[in-house]
Amino acid sequence: MGIIFWIFVFIASLALLVKSADWLVESAEKIGLVLKISPFIIGVTIVAIGTSLPELASSLSAVLKGVSEVVPANVIGSNIANILLIVGLSAIAARRLIVRRSLIDLDAPLLAASTILFIFIAWDRKIEFKEGVLLLIGFVVYVLYTIFQRREQEDEVAKEILPSRVERREKEARIEKEKESIARIDFKTIFFLLVGIIGLAIGANYTIESVVKISEILKIAPSLIAISAIALGTSLPELVTSVQAALKKKYEISLGNIFGSNVFNILLVTGIPTLIAPLKVNSETFTVGIPFLITATFLFIISGISQRIHIWEGAMYVLIYILFVAKLFNLF
Repeated sequence: MGIIFWIFVFIASLALLVKSADWLVESAEKIGLVLKISPFIIGVTIVAIGTSLPELASSLSAVLKGVSEVVPANVIGSNIANILLIVGLSAIAARRLIVRRSLIDLDAPLLAASTILFIFIAWDRKIEFKEGVLLLIGFVVYVLYTIFQRREQEDEVAKEILPSRVERREKEARIEKEKESIARIDFKTIFFLLVGIIGLAIGANYTIESVVKISEILKIAPSLIAISAIALGTSLPELVTSVQAALKKKYEISLGNIFGSNVFNILLVTGIPTLIAPLKVNSETFTVGIPFLITATFLFIISGISQRIHIWEGAMYVLIYILFVAKLFNLF
């Protein structure tokens, strides 16, 4: 009876965690527009960070509860799920993903660099304060570089290509939507902002609480649940977004979402908790998680360089993810 209760608490708190992040981001977006912050800047900061909010909240809660090994496990598990499961299923659903050159020129090197930095830091099986600060500096550099690089690319495109009628209409519709959002800044927006913050805190607290209880009952490490169940649960919204975008042939949204989320997880979600306490990397995370993280990232970048991710590659990604989960639980 105890295990069923705590599994229910885990699922409910994880759902609250993910939904609260959505409410928080939507409200913050509207408030940002009222404050006349550029929609582009909002996209690069508020919206992008929002995809990693569930991982960040659960990681902070884990450190505060003294189970710091959950943090690296959560980050590694989320990044593996993002690439192998989400990109894999997106490629299967769309039959083929087209990778834009800008993603390979800008996002792929940043993802590779941040992953190498993370592995180098975690190699001694602990991540300390000064290493966390280094990751956060990397995060600031990443955000600034992304903002300036994207603006340069947009300026170059604007000079070379005159906007089509469809593009003009889309821009007009976007402006109207922004005006509507600004007009709706009221008690409801503030309410959902506060509900999002509170829900995020409660969801994160009970997610980690339930993980600790389940691990005690099943006599397994909390990091094992973090690298599999929490990582998968917090990646579900990105799975839905990416698959839908792929089906609509909006490949840049589908893949850009994964590049950004993985970099944010490594630099921000790992960096901030180290300001509170050092992080431990336990044996399952180190011996299984890190090799699969290296493999997944390498495959993703190699597939991207060809600017095509075919259905058979997507199927291979999903099979490797199944192998990863099986290896975690010693199924063979």
